[in-house]
Amino acid sequence: MPQSHPISDRLISWYKKNKRDLPWRDTTDPYKIWLSEIILQQTQVIQGLSYYNKFVENFPTVTHLAKAPEDKVMRLWQGLGYYSRARNLHAAAKAIQTTYKGKFPETYSTIKELKGIGDYTAAAISSFAFQLPHAVVDGNVNRVLSRLFDIDTPINSTQGKKEFQLLADELLNKKKPALHNSAMMEFGALWCKPQNPKCEDCPVQEYCLAFQNNTVYQRPVKDKKIKIKERFLHYFIFNHKDSVYIQKRTAKDIWQNLYEFYLIETTEATNPKQLLKHPAIKGLGCKFKVNSISVAKKHILSHQHLHAVFYDLEIDAPLKNSLIKIKRDKLQTIGFPQLIIKYLDQKSKL
Repeated sequence: MPQSHPISDRLISWYKKNKRDLPWRDTTDPYKIWLSEIILQQTQVIQGLSYYNKFVENFPTVTHLAKAPEDKVMRLWQGLGYYSRARNLHAAAKAIQTTYKGKFPETYSTIKELKGIGDYTAAAISSFAFQLPHAVVDGNVNRVLSRLFDIDTPINSTQGKKEFQLLADELLNKKKPALHNSAMMEFGALWCKPQNPKCEDCPVQEYCLAFQNNTVYQRPVKDKKIKIKERFLHYFIFNHKDSVYIQKRTAKDIWQNLYEFYLIETTEATNPKQLLKHPAIKGLGCKFKVNSISVAKKHILSHQHLHAVFYDLEIDAPLKNSLIKIKRDKLQTIGFPQLIIKYLDQKSKL
């Protein structure tokens, strides 16, 4: 029985000639590989690279990350989105520090037990760091497999996930799992792209059923998108002398453990003048002057559309509630969601 599939051999040969020079490919350190994989979830390489470098510089080992204050971790993650990744990363680092005395676990099953690590990430770390024979299946691999075998099973269905994992396992070069997995992912990212795939110069064209059947642009198939939720956020920036007031998001919702200004959320678009008369604002017990009210700013997340209005208010006395008072010139040191960062950046340029 052959040790490798001809498709794998072709793609590994292609990869050696075409791969991008990326720092996490020059190491077998499981911590750095894990870090890169978490950062690159839902993130393009060109954006993720600077974050990877920042994290490695600030937290060179898993022990450094485990001992770091959460606010610092969230601050460095600011702008990447999907903030649960950063929280899980930090929690998993602490678990490695306490359970494994700072030494990264070395088996697929123990790696997968860490918070925020699923089948794909466990397979990636196992193969890249420890040369264990586990096939990775990400969006790029799904696309390559669906075209090679002309599969119309939705990739995001339960059946599809099983089917694509089995195919990936079948193709895996078990003697060179790291090379094989890297080649599959890189080929999907650079060659077998969603739009304008390079079919004419494809090293595995003769094996590609979608190319033969003229269904390349119909693969992969996805189930219908879930319904988008519309949310209406009203942020009140209370200014007093040289200070402003913020709060930390602690609920299990978007941006958990990041900071924001005082928030009132409504179920529909609301006239800003009405919001200024809201009982929650009146209940603060202070007079205020309106400096400015922004136009509604739309911010798109994967399953939510946010409509935010910012109310810049000057109050006549310090607030006596649970809001956190900070100096205005310290705002840039706080971990805010990207929506608020954009507003503050625009404000500073006026």
